[in-house]
Amino acid sequence: MLNTPIDPAKMQLLDAILPHVAFDGWAPSAFNAAVAEVDIDPAHAKTLCPRGAVDLAVAYHQRGDAEMRAALATADMSDMRFRDKVAYAIRLRLAAIDDKEAVRRGTALFALPHMAPDGAKLIWGTADAIWDALGDTSQDGNWYSKRLILSGVYSATVLFWLGDDSFDQQATDAFIDRRIDDVMQFEKVKASVNKNPLLKPLTGPLGRLMGSIKAPSQTPRADLPGTWSEPQ
Repeated sequence: MLNTPIDPAKMQLLDAILPHVAFDGWAPSAFNAAVAEVDIDPAHAKTLCPRGAVDLAVAYHQRGDAEMRAALATADMSDMRFRDKVAYAIRLRLAAIDDKEAVRRGTALFALPHMAPDGAKLIWGTADAIWDALGDTSQDGNWYSKRLILSGVYSATVLFWLGDDSFDQQATDAFIDRRIDDVMQFEKVKASVNKNPLLKPLTGPLGRLMGSIKAPSQTPRADLPGTWSEPQ
């Protein structure tokens, strides 16, 4: 996943809009107030953010992803089990959030039907950033399934975290551990099914099917979701 730095002027607008988001949400009024405070030409602000506050909401999420990647890059996880590394990455992503109300308002924004594709893309991007940081090397259908599962875990965690008023977010920590345990149980069941000789007539073709799906890095255009090739 490409990690494109956010334009400095856009970062200024993002910092300026956050105090207004708590009251107005990611709305045009909040965007206009940020533009006035930064003292930037409105035309230039519109060039940086064609959709106004929506683009700043996207930038806020992407900034959190960038902070998580930076924290993971310097973290010593050598003694952690892999499941603990994934849980740790999710906790780092939550720790990168400096404004809970901005996330609450963003969750409401991206739940709107016309904004749902943007919201799904952002969550997918977070899952992709975590897997990349943890050194994922899958190149077939597993590339997609890993990110799909982690997207579900992370989005559920955020919703739980928004309502968590426990001391030091202990309830959220426990929630993350339970979700990761659920995923690991699923993986154990999947592994046992794949090893069962009685199920080979079913799992064999499915495995070849998954192997024929290529991760984006293997395609001529890396921005495409994937490619399809005939099973060998």
